[in-house]
Amino acid sequence: MADGSLTIKRTITVRAVVTPRWKEDAERELSNAIANVDAQLSQLEQEGQQLVDEIRRQSANPLDPRVQEQVASLQQQVASKRAELEEQKRQMLEQQRQVRELEMEQIVEQGQIESICDVQVGDNLVEKLQAAVLVRDGVIEAIEAG
Repeated sequence: MADGSLTIKRTITVRAVVTPRWKEDAERELSNAIANVDAQLSQLEQEGQQLVDEIRRQSANPLDPRVQEQVASLQQQVASKRAELEEQKRQMLEQQRQVRELEMEQIVEQGQIESICDVQVGDNLVEKLQAAVLVRDGVIEAIEAG
């Protein structure tokens, strides 16, 4: 620190050029994620029903208000989780629609990665923090570093 320099962590934006291969990979990933959510929804319904049946089976009087309360609470938890999963699925379907509408050679943000960089007195910190990598089918085409 005495020499007026410092190593910092920064976020680098990864941008991708839309190609047929990129679109195919993106759609496949989203389809797999949607199928995964569908499987989770199915499992949730099945396990929820099994738990309700188990609660009723174990009680001496299934119509007891405490049993009914337990069942209602469990059903509410299942409904809440179902709504959460359905929202995830809705978002993924929207992303899939957006991917299909992308034009070839369009540049899209694909994510972020972290790196470290050295800064020193006199550097423009804003410029140093603005870094991006452009990839085409996984191959780096350009590095925009501050």
